[in-house]
Amino acid sequence: MTPGPEDPGAGRPAPRTARQARKQVLLRLDPQVYDALARWAGEELRSANAQIEFLLRRALSETGRLPGGAAPIPPRGRPRINPDA
Repeated sequence: MTPGPEDPGAGRPAPRTARQARKQVLLRLDPQVYDALARWAGEELRSANAQIEFLLRRALSETGRLPGGAAPIPPRGRPRINPDA
């Protein structure tokens, strides 16, 4: 069912929950582009996936297209034992 004009949530994304699943996307890249990206990611101690997300978020932010409700990128490294500390 598609939202109609009487639907107050029409055209708006659903609110993001703390544990909302991240989207999986198949991305086809030229092998040389991927190699360059993977090297760059390694220099910044990121995975290639994290580097792609970092670059996409930066591009969206610079062009004023990053949604205000977008959750921040999770911090790198191991999770803290006590996240409230």
